Amino acid sequence: MSGLVVIGASYAGIEAALTAREAGYAEPVIVVAEETLLPYQRPPLSKEFLLDQVNAESLILCEEAVFASRRIELLLGHRVVAIDRHAARVALADGAVLDFDRLVIATGSRARRIAIRGAELDGVCYLRSVGDAADLKARLGRASEIVIVGGGFIGLEVASSAARLGKRVTVIEAASRLLERAVSPVVSCFLLDIHTRAGVAVKLGTSVSAMVGDGGRVVAVELDGGVRLGTDLVVVGIGGIPNHELAAAAGLGCANGIVVDQHGRTAREGIYAAGDCTTHFNRFAEDWIRLESVQHAQDQGRTVGLAIAERHEPYNSVPRFWSDQHDLKLQIVGHGARRDRIVIRGSIEAGRFSVFNYRRGRLVGVDSINNPGDQMVARRLIAVGISPTPSQAEDSSCDLRSLLKAGSQGGCVAGAAATPPP
Repeated sequence: MSGLVVIGASYAGIEAALTAREAGYAEPVIVVAEETLLPYQRPPLSKEFLLDQVNAESLILCEEAVFASRRIELLLGHRVVAIDRHAARVALADGAVLDFDRLVIATGSRARRIAIRGAELDGVCYLRSVGDAADLKARLGRASEIVIVGGGFIGLEVASSAARLGKRVTVIEAASRLLERAVSPVVSCFLLDIHTRAGVAVKLGTSVSAMVGDGGRVVAVELDGGVRLGTDLVVVGIGGIPNHELAAAAGLGCANGIVVDQHGRTAREGIYAAGDCTTHFNRFAEDWIRLESVQHAQDQGRTVGLAIAERHEPYNSVPRFWSDQHDLKLQIVGHGARRDRIVIRGSIEAGRFSVFNYRRGRLVGVDSINNPGDQMVARRLIAVGISPTPSQAEDSSCDLRSLLKAGSQGGCVAGAAATPPP
């Protein structure tokens, strides 16, 4: 028996399987996943789950009945060890073999491990799965001094949760500002102030050179200047690595992720990929990029599902992301990494504002703090290539929605054409 085999049961894989079936794909569908749990939400793991506001059961994305009603077979607790693209089959760790006509690789990403002395000590933790989160929650209950290595989304969200639990928290970040690759300097400074006010100590431009242990457990971190910080628990959040090894071993193109086109297709006919494990040319970034977000995984998974059902709709979603820290909501739309000008809309002092990022006169991204309205209109503006002038963006009395009705203002730029990834 052959049909569609999906490797991975998180956002991208599940969306691809469900969409393919709902779009008319009639052949057998099998989803294989190494984890034994039903597909679950991951964003709450660093926030509500650690604060004991939700449990593992409440995180379930889809109940078994949903898959059964759509004739989708779940093979949980099974690991794929090889893809034979010539024979169109995948091999499982238990010796079983699954034939396929269509294959979706949605293997996600894993936490990047820190490569320093003492990294293997007990009490050095990472957060990626619900199992990681359950272990971290138990350890937080026993710890009082927490060191977080990395001032990215995971690190700052865990810092916020730990501070709410009354822990003494120190964040160590090698870059000169928080979320350096994701947000504008204005937002970085605002977040630094918010965390500091909440009692979190933040050390920027600082690296951890070693973990110090006693009896096999971490008791301190050593900084690059030789200073030691005592700690009961270390949480490492220094980014993710795409799980593309299966694809690479099968001879599929990989460059910081599995290379896919606008329909999620690899270079091998019948094999697709979606989610954190992929790299694609993004017209909003004007470059080949790898995204890690729920929105990207779901939207690209949907694109793949439609393609499998012979309904080809290119992936054309504006990148977006959100993060809850302390009492604020950070939302990001677009891709502002290569900004050359910013303007601020709203009030930083009031804690409700947006930073509009421009590149060569074109709006490329908006970072918002507690300002969902700006995010909604910015997403639509960026999607259709309408750029408010900087003075319009800065003027809170200017209704940016009117630009959508007018259909013009500032330039409309379609974005650069794709060239092969490096």
